[in-house]
Amino acid sequence: MKGKVGKVLTIVIPIVLAIFLLYPTWRAQQMAAERASLDSAAQVQWDQANGEDFRKEKLRALKLGLDLRGGMYVTLEVDVVRLLEEAADRAAIDETFERVIEETRRQAERSDEEVLDIFLRNFDRIARPQGKSLVTYYELVDVRDISEERIIERLKRDINEAVDQALQVIRQRIDKFGVTEPTIQKQGTRRILLELPGVQDEREMRQLLQTTARLEFKLLRHGSDVLYAFLNIDRFLAGKGAPAADTAHSADTARTSDTTARAAKDTASKDPYAGLSDEEKAAKFRREHPFLSLFAGQVLIGERYQPFDIAESVIPKLPADAEFYFLTNEDGKRQLQAILARPEIRRMLPADAEIAFSAKPERGSENSPNRTYAMYVLKRDPELTGDVVTDAYATFDQMTNRPMVLMYMNTEGAERWAKITGANIGKRIAIVLDGEVYSAPVVRSKITGGSSQIEGMANVEEAKLLQIVLKAGALKAPVKIIEERVVGPSLGEDSIRSGISAALIAFALVVLFMVAYYSMGGVVAVLAMLINVMLNLGILAGFGGTLSLPGIAGIILTLAIAVDANIIIFERIREELHRGRSVRASVDEGFRHALPPIIDSHVTTFLTGLILFVLGYGPIQGFATTLMIGILTTLFTSIIVSRAIIDLWLSRSPSARISFGEVLPAPQS
Repeated sequence: MKGKVGKVLTIVIPIVLAIFLLYPTWRAQQMAAERASLDSAAQVQWDQANGEDFRKEKLRALKLGLDLRGGMYVTLEVDVVRLLEEAADRAAIDETFERVIEETRRQAERSDEEVLDIFLRNFDRIARPQGKSLVTYYELVDVRDISEERIIERLKRDINEAVDQALQVIRQRIDKFGVTEPTIQKQGTRRILLELPGVQDEREMRQLLQTTARLEFKLLRHGSDVLYAFLNIDRFLAGKGAPAADTAHSADTARTSDTTARAAKDTASKDPYAGLSDEEKAAKFRREHPFLSLFAGQVLIGERYQPFDIAESVIPKLPADAEFYFLTNEDGKRQLQAILARPEIRRMLPADAEIAFSAKPERGSENSPNRTYAMYVLKRDPELTGDVVTDAYATFDQMTNRPMVLMYMNTEGAERWAKITGANIGKRIAIVLDGEVYSAPVVRSKITGGSSQIEGMANVEEAKLLQIVLKAGALKAPVKIIEERVVGPSLGEDSIRSGISAALIAFALVVLFMVAYYSMGGVVAVLAMLINVMLNLGILAGFGGTLSLPGIAGIILTLAIAVDANIIIFERIREELHRGRSVRASVDEGFRHALPPIIDSHVTTFLTGLILFVLGYGPIQGFATTLMIGILTTLFTSIIVSRAIIDLWLSRSPSARISFGEVLPAPQS
């Protein structure tokens, strides 16, 4: 009995596992169709109720590649030659240096060689015979240690970081643009490859990718008028009032709103949540406060931030210059961004204020399901822009051994920075790149000389990220599109139809051959093959993989490999039957003797797929991924699952038989 239970579990568990891994894909499609059937107003309410679940299901769902879904394929190149040109001292640039740059650009466009190597070779050929050196054109922060070796080291570092900076900016912009499941990765030392599923607006995406990054330093905006504006936005979204033209521009108008005051008084007179469970209270609060329910307030009391609720009765109790910010989760961040982008909502905010969110989670890692983001109220006009930043380094504080970033500015920036920091001691200045806050350090003292020390990073990775952000405003290395292809939705549909048709035809032919040639044994092979395909797709989805046309080709090849393994086993069983063995003995011998050649062939095929995955890119990797997964699932289904099905069939009775395509001899006693 135990043996039967074990064999049943051997068959059932893989099926249940595959269904479990593929369920999010089915559920995400159902939720997407449900959301698409609603109008824009109903979609906002749907997002509040189901947005987080929808996001989680999409993350766990099987993703479709660009060739199946449609979109854009873009290759970007960082203009390293421009970086070398901009890094030079403008006053020192002469005709000789311009000839070196021109020749370097011409050669770099026709070669994949390192741009710095091309530049140095041309510099030696053109500039050195005229008595020039790298010191003639390039400066270092530490003039006491200036040499050509140090200059080359700095240029190498800047070039390596330039692609990282471009990656960070592009990733942020694509996320804000709303592209789902983009693929963004480096290629070589100066190129970035993008796959953007679902994008069809070629012109808008091109403009988005090639726009220069904007780095700004902005003060946090205080004042209770912002909080009153939030109250009015909440009431407007709840359908309790229309936005007035100047509501957000006057704190006095907001404070003296008779309607709001009466509502607060009525609310205070009785508890509207009396008798409700915690879940019912939360649901009621979300319905009645569609804006305020998306975030939690934090106000600085003394030296610590403490939570507070925005309410008509609470706001007057806060200090006039109270410093505050807000926390929200990832789904709340998306909903708030959508709400705040509406023109009628923007008009309700103070004219000199803007809302920005932290680019990275304030709490929880990037992969944590409990990520929390900060929402800041900033002054709209920046105090300073990133064009004054000359360099930035991630390092450690020698006193505390904590990560920090050293930032350097040019002479003009140093003078302005000294005035700004001197006038805002004890206040926070947000470092904003393309509208997102990467850090908001507190000004401890007036900073002179243009050298600043930024602390408060949780780890080295955060410090390096801030270094990249700061240098995005310092290094003028624009990106240019060198290749782009648009895959239309019709092509995607054709690709899906062709891929599915090919898979179904291949599967049908295999089924017909196996059942016709091996009879009941062929049916067993087909069942094992179905489980194999389900496991292949389920594991691909479980690891966050992407299914593409080459991936479908890998699955089709897996079908052939799976059938080949069963054919080897069944042919060996038939040989044993010809020798007069019983069915049970023939099955035992068939599986035992067929195992070594099956393992040999599968291992060599797996190693081939591994080489393709490591050395290949894009479509080749997609093919190799499904092939390698298929090899592993084939070994399991062809040897273990098939054997379990056959053993269960034979265990029905001592005289049970199973046909492998020929007349079986009478069972031996």
